[in-house]
Amino acid sequence: MKNVPDLFILSEHADLLEKLKQWDIAYHQNDAPIVDDATYDAVKKRALEIEEQYPELAKNGASTHVGAAVSNKFKSYPHSVPMLSISDVFNRGEVADWFDKLPSKNMFIELKVDGVSYAARYEDGILVRGLTRGSGTHGEDITENLKTIPDIPQRLSGNFPPVVEVRGEVYMTRNDFIALNAESEKQFANPRNAAAGSLRQLNPAITAARKLSAFAYTYGEISNRTFETQSEYFDVLESWGFKTTRKWAHNANTLDEIQEIYNNTILIRPDIPFDIDGLVIKVNDIAVQEKMGSRANSPRWEVAYKFPAAQAITTLRDITIQVGRTGVLTPVAELEPINIGGVVVQRATLHNADEIKRLNIHVGDKVVVQRAGDVIPQIVQVAEPAQNATEFVFPDTCPVCGGTVVQESGMVARRCINALGCPAQIIGELEHFVSRKGFDIDGLGTKQLENFVARGWIKTPADIFTLIENHGDEIKKLDGFGDKSVANLNTAIENARNIELHRLLFAIGIPEIGVVTAKTLARAFGTLDGVRTAAAWKLKNVDGIGDVMADEIVSFFADEHNSNALDALLTQINVRDADVAQPTPNGPLAGKKVVLTGTLGKYTRDAAKEILEQMGATVTGSVSAKTDIVLAGADAGSKLTKAEQLGITIWGEDDFERAINTVE
Repeated sequence: MKNVPDLFILSEHADLLEKLKQWDIAYHQNDAPIVDDATYDAVKKRALEIEEQYPELAKNGASTHVGAAVSNKFKSYPHSVPMLSISDVFNRGEVADWFDKLPSKNMFIELKVDGVSYAARYEDGILVRGLTRGSGTHGEDITENLKTIPDIPQRLSGNFPPVVEVRGEVYMTRNDFIALNAESEKQFANPRNAAAGSLRQLNPAITAARKLSAFAYTYGEISNRTFETQSEYFDVLESWGFKTTRKWAHNANTLDEIQEIYNNTILIRPDIPFDIDGLVIKVNDIAVQEKMGSRANSPRWEVAYKFPAAQAITTLRDITIQVGRTGVLTPVAELEPINIGGVVVQRATLHNADEIKRLNIHVGDKVVVQRAGDVIPQIVQVAEPAQNATEFVFPDTCPVCGGTVVQESGMVARRCINALGCPAQIIGELEHFVSRKGFDIDGLGTKQLENFVARGWIKTPADIFTLIENHGDEIKKLDGFGDKSVANLNTAIENARNIELHRLLFAIGIPEIGVVTAKTLARAFGTLDGVRTAAAWKLKNVDGIGDVMADEIVSFFADEHNSNALDALLTQINVRDADVAQPTPNGPLAGKKVVLTGTLGKYTRDAAKEILEQMGATVTGSVSAKTDIVLAGADAGSKLTKAEQLGITIWGEDDFERAINTVE
């Protein structure tokens, strides 16, 4: 009984073909792929599975499809012999299914170069026409462009037949690709795109200006074939003046040998100066090739054994340190450039010092790099250790500013504590500094701060208060500024010169210190000097200040860079001391320690805190055995859980309002 596809299968198959059509146009005509190889291969594989189950769908399906229609920008010519694609296999089992059916087991294995295919026709040894693959039956005329590529001879050497069409791959080395992107306004995604975009130019002078290379590996029409094997053909190609991938080619007679060559090639892939995405395995005997023939779109006597798209092996050149806006030091792997899933990867995160130790990674190692979607590339494991490699030593000073690097107890990350003076941190620190809960300087947003920092006008927070005096006339000339906006900015800066102690403590960006803790510190010590000189033990005696907070405060003020930046700031501002707060003697919550957690429906966190303080409570940031009440709103988290474990009184918003009404 005939196997008839239902509507769901028909719809799925049509959708798959439409995707492949659009992706082929983007890849072959526009030289701008919109999906990576793994996505394309998965969709094509599914389409082929459907066509195998329902052969009537194969008539105009993926199994008959090659490339994309030629662009109307070029003249086109028919291929005298169809220029087919190669069937893909992705694992040893699929290779075995193909290999076991072969009448000859003598294989010739070549690199699958990730470039763009060409066909060069020679008559009496002279290059007369060059075509792209195009649709497989017709190609685009790129004759003059091929003539600009040194690896493609315009006149054949040695003994050659009257007519021969040599086929191969135009590519760009990774180094030439990186150089092209460095000097070009148009940025290509990878070497294959760069090669295709350069080859398919209407102006051959553009092609000539770009460093393209080429290999030859097969043939189309030939009037007199003198070679008997693919291996011999490589010798003939080289005698005619072409370059081949002979250096990396192998013979094999068993499945184990094929797999060993595949595994070894993955290992040496980073050392090959151009991108490859697999191996091409061919029956070596050309007479057997001719007997086996072809399917609609691919020969039966060869397959492309593709590499995994999301992973690749490359060499770790160096480990550098990147300092983030919060001062965290992140080690970064500097890699030999490698194409992973259609993107050239040169860097990968190593996360932290513990990750380097876990991987046991050293400069010079060959490493497995993984990329999936838009995820930052990461190193999965060491594939081959380097000889006599030295262990990476994490710096104890910031590579950007020279500030002290600390690692808090129980924490993995290491951080530069020069928050006020480290260039790597300055934008993030300044955003925090001018925020509403800090100095509240309207008109200094991220864009303006980045502009002023880039020009060297702001290096530390103190520079904000001399900005208009030193650079006001220059600022007026910038886009988005004028006399009025500069005057408004000056007013906002002048209004910020007088600031309460707790707002200053928040603004200078001491790690772990938010608004609540800043107010707690201000009330506990009254003056900036009181906080600045407090010993760790004294800080820890303040309710709401734990060990980590106390250590952060001491480290912040002990850092020479922070101290100098703060001294400079104090010459520009006036800090209003805080009254050392005492609970309201007659307040209903006098002497009570209250913690706020979650989101209240009718009150902001600040409003609720102010009401509690008016009722005599001390509002702290953390739950401990000394806490009397936890006021919990929606989405309360670990603080509520801890309060329940300690048996502390828990208020909801209704309880809070009843307490307020009692006072009234």
